[in-house]
Amino acid sequence: MGIPGVPVGIPGVSVRFSPQRKSSKAKEKKQRRLEERAAMAAVCAKVEAANKVSVASKNRGRKARNGCENGTAGARPLFGLFQLQDPLEAFPVFKKYDRNGLNLSIECRRVSGLEPSTLDWAFELTKANMQTLYEQSEWGWKEREKRAELRDERAWYLLALEPGARPVAFSHFRFDVECGDEVLYCYEVQLESSVRRRGLGKFLLQILQLVANRFEVDATSPSVSGCCGDDSSYEILSRSTRFGDPHAGGGPCAGCCH
Repeated sequence: MGIPGVPVGIPGVSVRFSPQRKSSKAKEKKQRRLEERAAMAAVCAKVEAANKVSVASKNRGRKARNGCENGTAGARPLFGLFQLQDPLEAFPVFKKYDRNGLNLSIECRRVSGLEPSTLDWAFELTKANMQTLYEQSEWGWKEREKRAELRDERAWYLLALEPGARPVAFSHFRFDVECGDEVLYCYEVQLESSVRRRGLGKFLLQILQLVANRFEVDATSPSVSGCCGDDSSYEILSRSTRFGDPHAGGGPCAGCCH
């Protein structure tokens, strides 16, 4: 006895029911997702090359937060960064700052190449300059977290040194992913009081801009102490490079940092 509405099968003949084909709209949507994942994989590969961080490293949680959890197969590495030792090699004229009464040498090093005493100095300077501002913000001052941030294995440092090799200013930066774009992200620019108001901080930021252009990342993003609002505790200031405009969705960050 047949089921109402369903034709009775003919003995010896198999009936195959084919699933309904996906609509062209669904296929297009899937293709867009694949393209977006491939683009993000390329971005993350460039950043990982810059920081020399393995896909399987302990930083998987950070990559997932930035959308980099899908691997990096087939992506083009950031030019020259697998062997990168000194980003300033391409800019020898920027290895010295001798104006406005200062005579300083500028060096760029990975955190792994710094002496513990230099890292301790960088932390103490950051604390002296920033602790009160942090305590007035919604974040509060978290000494252990700040110390760990400055010593993170992905950190790069620009150092301004007096003739006796004593540091007087630094910038902590990293190659990172922000809103789906590869960026050179400036975490800190800190100067001792004796060298402020002489153009040195601006000079260090100009170097970061040059490095971003040289190694084909889209923007530098200095972090200062509200992002996307007057009632926030920080603001992200982005500067475009020749490789793209930061946060193309409009506004300082197109709402991506909420």
